[in-house]
Amino acid sequence: MGILSKQTRSVDRGLLILILIFVFVGLVAVADASAPQALSVYGDKFFLFKQQLVWAGIGLVVFFTASLIPYTFWGKIATPFFFVSVALLVVVLFPSFGFKAFGARRWIPLGFFSLQPSELIKLSLAMYLAKVSSKNKNTLSYFAPVIMSAGLIMFQPDLGTTLVVALTALSQIFVSGINFLHFSGALAAAGVSTLGLILVSPYRKERLLTFFEATRDPLGKSYHIRQILLGLGSGGLFGVGLGASRQKYLFLPEASTDSIFAVIAEELGVLGSIAIIALFAYFVYKGLKIAILAPDKFSQVLAIGITSWIGWQAFLNIGSMVALVPLTGIPLPFISYGGSSLVMIMGACGILLNIGKYGHAEKHRRSK
Repeated sequence: MGILSKQTRSVDRGLLILILIFVFVGLVAVADASAPQALSVYGDKFFLFKQQLVWAGIGLVVFFTASLIPYTFWGKIATPFFFVSVALLVVVLFPSFGFKAFGARRWIPLGFFSLQPSELIKLSLAMYLAKVSSKNKNTLSYFAPVIMSAGLIMFQPDLGTTLVVALTALSQIFVSGINFLHFSGALAAAGVSTLGLILVSPYRKERLLTFFEATRDPLGKSYHIRQILLGLGSGGLFGVGLGASRQKYLFLPEASTDSIFAVIAEELGVLGSIAIIALFAYFVYKGLKIAILAPDKFSQVLAIGITSWIGWQAFLNIGSMVALVPLTGIPLPFISYGGSSLVMIMGACGILLNIGKYGHAEKHRRSK
């Protein structure tokens, strides 16, 4: 019958349930954390929650649809999808097409919603690198698209997303089996480039200095991290109770997006925070298991890309909330408010679920 036989394909129920839990937790967190801001700006404390609910519905449709499409389809469209995403990264830089907010030009307004091209590039680059890996291309074929994508994102500027894209790409390239010396050189170059980008930007340099000395300028440059730490400290072991956060009442910047984990930690305490971290750890475990069982190199490298993307982004977001790394300004996957991010992540997880079906089929075939 072969590994593509419908009788031997089964859905990874653990991953499916995990994704649904993430969506539910995200909706509750957004409804809770966004209420003061939504009431202040829109006069309706559920305004942002209602928007996120719509995006969650769209995301679930995309998730289940992607889970039904054979993963081989994405290999066929990987190249055009990647270059369309790159083109959108160029388009967003023009003032007549992209609009600027929070110091960066990241969004393209499309009527009733705004598209964030940097979210598209996370998935399209992962697909493209998986295709390059399956074709056994030379080293430059791996790094050229990464440099191009990262460079365009930095023009917005958005160092946090650049780091996520770079770390995801390096994870894929590492498992692709390229020359280790080439990989090591690229890793060193990436580290030096990141440090250089921080030092040449007064804003990013201040964030780095604030990371090393959180007590400096408490009402200015250190305000954000101090409010985060106040929230974490207030939560204690068990938290102040769901909905009872004080920091979300416009003390904590970006309470429903970048800083949503701080609200969760304040309300649910250390135990609730550990539960969220455990969910992400379990996701990484399931993703790596799917990659190990993947039937071919394209699906294996793509599964690594999707898993590392969500894993690295969660690490950078939560790490910045607990002062393990400097503030990066990126959302927490599944949980932070944001339509483009949620839909793209859900689509990627649908693809991962589909790869898992064929991986189970391959395991079943080998066991015979």
